[in-house]
Amino acid sequence: MDLQRVWNFLSDLAENNNKQWFDAHKEIYKIALADFQLFTEQLIAGLSRFDKSLEGLTVKDCTYRIYRDLRFSLDKTPYKTHMGAYVCPQGKKSWNSGYYVHIEPKGECMLVSGLYMPMPNVIKSVREEIMLEGARFDKAIKSCRGFTLDWQSALKKIPQGYNAEDEFSQYYRLKDYIVTQELTKEQVVSPDFLNFVLKEFEKTYTFNVILNDCVSYAKENF
Repeated sequence: MDLQRVWNFLSDLAENNNKQWFDAHKEIYKIALADFQLFTEQLIAGLSRFDKSLEGLTVKDCTYRIYRDLRFSLDKTPYKTHMGAYVCPQGKKSWNSGYYVHIEPKGECMLVSGLYMPMPNVIKSVREEIMLEGARFDKAIKSCRGFTLDWQSALKKIPQGYNAEDEFSQYYRLKDYIVTQELTKEQVVSPDFLNFVLKEFEKTYTFNVILNDCVSYAKENF
């Protein structure tokens, strides 16, 4: 497994995002893809050691096609210029909270943990969790040392129906429940990258457990 090859291919692809170039470099793509798939396989195995809900997942459950869906996009470049793996219970198509690695040399490289763009009933379930167990939720976020809670999509005000005087009321404003950590090229291509990722993601385990309990509650009750 050599993520330097993944990095090099994606860098070149970002500068040559067209079918003619891609077809001419198809073998290089296949090598880079195999490297990333092996990384993902080892990532799943490593995460499963502390998060048993991930046992049995396959690489296919957690990775994405490089071909972009152009049907509703003004950007007609045919290929994604990143590779990502989202490891969560029941795989990427589920509603569940999990662990995401994003490698994009000409963009952002990051680790992300949590729930991105959850359904409204899941948001309601998480807010109820914060209302009832706010201290536990806050502690779980603070345990994600090295990660930053993402407020980009948050509401400007406390949503209607929630008490602004609650101790942890600011969390009611969130619409995504994710913590992020930016990565450098040196980290991504390091031989120790996998071990680093596993160590960092383990800090977010309790955060994901709480969120997935909220997802389960939402599925059963809303």
